[in-house]
Amino acid sequence: MNLNLKTPIAFFDLEATGINISTDRIVEVSIVKVHPGGNEETKTMQINPTVPIPKEVSLIHGIYDKDIKDAPTFKDVAKELHQFLEGADLAGFNVLKFDIPLLVEEFLRAGIDFDIEKRNLLDAQKIFHMMEKRNLTAAYKFYCGKTLENAHSAEADTIATYEVFKAQIERYKDEEAFDLQGNKLGIIENDMKKVHQLINEKMVDLAGRFIFNDEGVECFNFGKHKGKPVEQVLKEEPNYYDWMMKGDFPLDTKRKFTQIKLRNFNNR
Repeated sequence: MNLNLKTPIAFFDLEATGINISTDRIVEVSIVKVHPGGNEETKTMQINPTVPIPKEVSLIHGIYDKDIKDAPTFKDVAKELHQFLEGADLAGFNVLKFDIPLLVEEFLRAGIDFDIEKRNLLDAQKIFHMMEKRNLTAAYKFYCGKTLENAHSAEADTIATYEVFKAQIERYKDEEAFDLQGNKLGIIENDMKKVHQLINEKMVDLAGRFIFNDEGVECFNFGKHKGKPVEQVLKEEPNYYDWMMKGDFPLDTKRKFTQIKLRNFNNR
């Protein structure tokens, strides 16, 4: 079928130096602009972000510093892209949380006020999640082929979850599991300790305020110190511990923070 369009619609995707809207930069943009009537235009270009691309990010999208060292900067192509997107609605997969905010940020840095107020913003991921439910009832139907009766009754939900879990282990046994960025996490096995490690590989506290980095070091996962080792922050800004202890953080988070602080103190 053809889309019923009154204005052009631009489907686009960005590759970037990371996932922080404020600090990361675009390294590639690809746009398919569909006009009313079905005529299509495609524009793809690599962009020099003017900052290094972390190696772990390059491993995901395959673009390395050497590939874009001679490419134009976003500021160089901003007017061209702005004209290409003029009057078009914006669409993509997960664009509302990442691609559109990052694109607007790059335009603003280039001195262009990229107005989205009069555009329709269309996210295929949102439709996917709305129509293909990800709740227990849907999982029970998908994995077990059964309709969940008395949903939200504690006993019915518990029994259904048990059956779903068994069906998942049977279905995916010996298959590789990946995170949302395509990084391999490990193999699904019928071993509860290994399943735990697979699911909670980076978890430090239950609220996710701290996570393990690739070297197994506890790091902040929020705020101004995001990505920094906890022990480093404790050393450089010891008052940050008092601020968190007085703040509205879960007791489990405070307990983990205290354990790291005490371990750091005892290792001196």
